Amino acid sequence: MLIDTGGSATGAGVLLSILRDGRPRTRAELAQLTGWARSTLSLRLDALLNQRLVAPTDDAIHSGGRPATTFAFNRSARVVLAADLGVTHARLAVTDLATTVLAERTAEMPIDRGPVPVLTWLVESFHELLGECGRGIADVCGIGVGLPGPVEHDTGKPVNPPIMPGWDRFAVPEWLSARLGAPVLVDNDVNIMALGEYWAVRSQVRHMIFVKIGTGVGCGIISEGRLHRGAQGAAGDIGHIRVPSFEDVVCRCGNTGCLEAVAGGGALAARLRAAGEDTSVSRDVVELVRAGNVPAIQAVRQAGREIGTVLASVVNFFNPSLIVVGGDIAESGEHLLAGVREVIYSRSLPLATQHLGILTSELGDRAGVTGAAVMVIEHVLAPEAVDQAVMAASGG
Repeated sequence: MLIDTGGSATGAGVLLSILRDGRPRTRAELAQLTGWARSTLSLRLDALLNQRLVAPTDDAIHSGGRPATTFAFNRSARVVLAADLGVTHARLAVTDLATTVLAERTAEMPIDRGPVPVLTWLVESFHELLGECGRGIADVCGIGVGLPGPVEHDTGKPVNPPIMPGWDRFAVPEWLSARLGAPVLVDNDVNIMALGEYWAVRSQVRHMIFVKIGTGVGCGIISEGRLHRGAQGAAGDIGHIRVPSFEDVVCRCGNTGCLEAVAGGGALAARLRAAGEDTSVSRDVVELVRAGNVPAIQAVRQAGREIGTVLASVVNFFNPSLIVVGGDIAESGEHLLAGVREVIYSRSLPLATQHLGILTSELGDRAGVTGAAVMVIEHVLAPEAVDQAVMAASGG
């Protein structure tokens, strides 16, 4: 079967996209797949070898004559810096070009400290992590960052984030790129979680919703196998959909009755604290649930019902085949899922739910950094980007 080269400028990017599946191939196999002349193939393969994006493997194919050398994607050619910044804590990682984690760190880092303190800590931590895995800043091909608020997709700037004082319109990509010397991509945290979960463990699912239930509530949408961001990047912000009967509950966004203000981890912690429990953040709620605390279990199950009320409408509208629930409160397990399932299956159309799965995230806390790495990898290894890098290296 011939591979469509798609009008690529040099064709090296198309060749790399073939080899990224990890399977070693000979020159003859690659020529058959692409339909290129051997001279053309050699030129493009050499360009990838010079960039170290492809390397000869130790395995050679014997067919009675001289052994044929095989070539494979070199996932260690570059590294990616990935950050999942939450409301109260952060997870950072250095990964290879296949999202394998080489070094990582978690830390309490409140986002409300402001952009310069948080991002300064981020830069310092990335340098330390690079040292831990024996890599340098010159090896970095890109940086991916997830933020817990609305992000304008085209610019990577947070826009009016209700829980991120001082971050509005802050030029995160430019600030980080100037200090780390690599391209920076920024997205909403739940979008990168959805991307990570899909890419790593759910790639067979074409229509998926990832719901993050942490301090706040958000939703990432995978449609036809691609992350759907909407016109400006605001798609999936279910946390600020109004929930019936809660019009008197004020949300941090300034509106009333928002799902986040009713069922988010911050709201649950505040409600339990008012009832005499020692809860300040969403993880405190999870610890109570795991300890068998009845009020906490009841609060989480009811939160699941409120979230299910909103998701029932989403299911009717979007018709996903899978809903994946992640975030801190998702660690409550079946208590949360029971409430979500109860309402969705009773209020959504039978056709929309007959094959619908509702599961917890398999990646857990790593979904965000995995997605941040995927975001960068898919950007820098896109055929057009690889062609541009090859042309720049050759002086073209």
